[in-house]
Amino acid sequence: MDSRARRPESPWPALGYGAGLRAQHYTEIFSQPSRIDWFEAITENHFDSGGRPLHVLERLRRDHAVALHGVALSIGSADPLDESYLAKLQALAERIEPALITDHLCWCGVDGTVLHDLLPLPYTEEALAHVVDKVRRVQDRLRRQILLENPSTYIAFAHSTMPEWTFMAELAAAADCGILLDVNNIYVSARNLDFDPYAYVDGIPVDRVAQIHLAGFTDMGTYLFDTHSAPVSDDVWSLYAYACERFGEVSTLVEWDADIPPLERLVAEVDRARAIGAPRGGDDEKADAGAVRPAATIGG
Repeated sequence: MDSRARRPESPWPALGYGAGLRAQHYTEIFSQPSRIDWFEAITENHFDSGGRPLHVLERLRRDHAVALHGVALSIGSADPLDESYLAKLQALAERIEPALITDHLCWCGVDGTVLHDLLPLPYTEEALAHVVDKVRRVQDRLRRQILLENPSTYIAFAHSTMPEWTFMAELAAAADCGILLDVNNIYVSARNLDFDPYAYVDGIPVDRVAQIHLAGFTDMGTYLFDTHSAPVSDDVWSLYAYACERFGEVSTLVEWDADIPPLERLVAEVDRARAIGAPRGGDDEKADAGAVRPAATIGG
């Protein structure tokens, strides 16, 4: 039997294989059957209670599981939590009843100035204690656990005292939250900062991973840029296969946010994730991307 079929029962919902909800696909999603199991909606796009996006989300929620994925919680900022933002998030969650609520391990502004970017943290004990406290307060407010996603990074802080995967693991344990493991972000950061992406996967606790993201990047020559504008790369598929061997079958989502293709092309990416991630009946039925850690890896 596939080793993933023997994974201990997970406390997180099993959603299957999904895609990001984008306006270009609304008509097709509602007019024809799809092999997409669930959808992820950008949280802040649905705060307007009278807007079309919220109407679409409510309609979609009748037949599909939905995750709310935020980009503005700014959990790592030195600023206090935004109570107005949390009130909107709580109201949306009560209205939609999402399967998961997620955001990013980052900060988006300081001193009340919003920078509209997902900026990295120093990985120190001080930063860890700060984020743990804020996550606990968010979860108390929402009366549920949230997931935090590992960022794509382009610089590292010289005074960090631990690798990102250790920070993520300790944060999840101390705050009792989940991890949204973005496999593409791991690979992008590994290439940019010269570390081993497989070591990252090995350092994440199995019981905290509730969701996986896949996406495409742009190779800028001297660095990789996390653009979500291309198919998932072969290297990321290989890392995903390795992650599936460690974590078992985890709710997986394909992001494609720029140069968005026809829905059929997006579904093909979702189907490939399913072919790799779903448990199979025998040892001879292996995913085409392979699940063996390469002998030589980035930074290794």
